[in-house]
Amino acid sequence: MLEAQKGFGRQRRYREQKLAFLAIRLAAGLSLGVMAAIIIYIVVNGVPALSWAFLTEFPRDNMSAGGIFPAIVGTVLLAVGALLTALPLGFGAAIYLAEYARPGPLVTAIRLGVANLAGVPSVVFGLFGLSLFVTTLGFGRSLLSGSLTLGLLILPTVTAAAEEALRQTPASFREAALALGANRWQAIRQVVLPAALPGMLTGAILALGRAAGETAPIVFTASAAYTLLLPDSIYREVMALPTHILNLATNSVHIEATRPQQFGSALVLLVLVLGLSTFAIVVRAKLRRGRQW
Repeated sequence: MLEAQKGFGRQRRYREQKLAFLAIRLAAGLSLGVMAAIIIYIVVNGVPALSWAFLTEFPRDNMSAGGIFPAIVGTVLLAVGALLTALPLGFGAAIYLAEYARPGPLVTAIRLGVANLAGVPSVVFGLFGLSLFVTTLGFGRSLLSGSLTLGLLILPTVTAAAEEALRQTPASFREAALALGANRWQAIRQVVLPAALPGMLTGAILALGRAAGETAPIVFTASAAYTLLLPDSIYREVMALPTHILNLATNSVHIEATRPQQFGSALVLLVLVLGLSTFAIVVRAKLRRGRQW
């Protein structure tokens, strides 16, 4: 009797496990299906608008004709500027939290603050950047203000991913370096960081995609609706693909006439984010395999 009850219990747990796995697969399939549908919709509607002129020319006729070259350049500059802002701060904070900070209320508060910042809406960061960088510090609506604002936006992602990568590095690496006579900073710089760098770059890859696709922070701090000049200074306004799409869809005189450009710009932004992320993934893979450049 007891054996029969045990067998029945095992069968029930097995069925529950199969149902749980089925639910997980359905959820994953649904998510992938929605993502694929969105991508296919953008590609089908955006491909007809693509041409060499569309990618290399400046906009004209109030953005109803011409290309999106200034928006492409502006998007790349803003994304790179955001990374240059976030990586030193995020990696430095992660090294402190993972290697130097002792458990206590202060460290708990810092980690809680980082986690909460990751959930703050981007429009709040945009308003903060407008108040601090554009107005208080006097940078104006510029590439510098936009890069700093986007850098703060992605800072929690970079910090959390970098700290987790450092914590996953085996303690034996640190112990071996210290046993060979290295001080604590030498062990971190020469042993721990190279081992954790691929994982730290994972957070940077995720942050890069978010920085390139954000709209609200750029609207408040950096974006020019229409320009015929490329930025020659970090204090210049720039066009960006997210805000360019927004302007075409909401502020254009002939919204329906610019519909192909809207989808074409969205497709270019999608490819641009994919390209930047792919480049970062290649760099991470080369670091992981220990290849020399």
